[in-house]
Amino acid sequence: MQIEENKALASCTTFGIGGPARWFVRARSEDDIVEASEWARSRDIPLFVLGGGSNVLIADAGFQGLVLQVALKAIDQEVTSDSAVLFRVQAGEDWDAFVELSVQQDCAGIECLAGIPGTVGGTPVQNVGAYGQEVAQVITQVRAYDTRERRMVEFSAAECDFSYRKSRFNSTDRDRYIVTRVCYQLTRGGRLSLHYADLLREFGPEASPILPEVAAAVRRIRKGKGMLIVEGDPDCRSAGSFFKNPIVEEAKAERIAFLTGLDPPRYGAGEGRVKLSAAWLIEQAGFSRGLVEGNAGISSRHTLALINRGGATAGEILALAARIHSDVEKKFDVVLQPEPVFVGF
Repeated sequence: MQIEENKALASCTTFGIGGPARWFVRARSEDDIVEASEWARSRDIPLFVLGGGSNVLIADAGFQGLVLQVALKAIDQEVTSDSAVLFRVQAGEDWDAFVELSVQQDCAGIECLAGIPGTVGGTPVQNVGAYGQEVAQVITQVRAYDTRERRMVEFSAAECDFSYRKSRFNSTDRDRYIVTRVCYQLTRGGRLSLHYADLLREFGPEASPILPEVAAAVRRIRKGKGMLIVEGDPDCRSAGSFFKNPIVEEAKAERIAFLTGLDPPRYGAGEGRVKLSAAWLIEQAGFSRGLVEGNAGISSRHTLALINRGGATAGEILALAARIHSDVEKKFDVVLQPEPVFVGF
């Protein structure tokens, strides 16, 4: 295990923002993870686990501790029934590459999650989801290192406490576990039931596309919204959606409709609650696509993406985010929650 000092972190993130890590290590095995964790523990310094860097905003001053980048690689698969295939995927594998592998093998369950940047290890932490699918629907087991008990542990899907963009790994047990492997059970020969508007526009309501067609369509849609990492595209210097879609009582959604004279996009969330479009709320609060605020801004293609226009600091991104947060709350009494992880603040 090789520990680097004063490692530049901006290039390790899709935002392209952030100061250096005081110490940095790339873990290629579970033994490396254990050793790095013990190294930090013995010196009483903070530890931050970095995956693909697609969902983080790193402070301009960097991180005064050890950044551990998980780089474990391997994919094993097992046919568990006529229609089910179990994939055991190491946490450092590229997520979109794994999605492509699954659809090429005609295994359904994550095709709508194509084009999402980052690594496999981050998917159970955030309960990654898009276009009607969430990894919680297909994860069967998560293996992780317990930094408190100092041992490897395994969780069933039920034990992960999944909910919208949440799990035990980013809520009740934040910073305790380092994910090393995720198991997904996918359905061979499965087909997608089209119900999201973007996909219906792509295929039409009567279509029955094959999985590679669905994944390709999702990537096209994401690219059109600036949510696909494309080299040289300024709209891609972001952490994707900066705010989560808020879940509110139906009565609040009706009040918003009355205030605006418009029907806000909403999706049923159960128990008298609905999920609102954060992008719609932001736009109605007066923030438009392509907004420029110093070196920071809003994507020209999607209001949810705050972007580094070139040379932006973390401070500039946070200042714009704070203004959006404040104005949406003032206008709609809705508190937007950030989606990226803030590091070093």
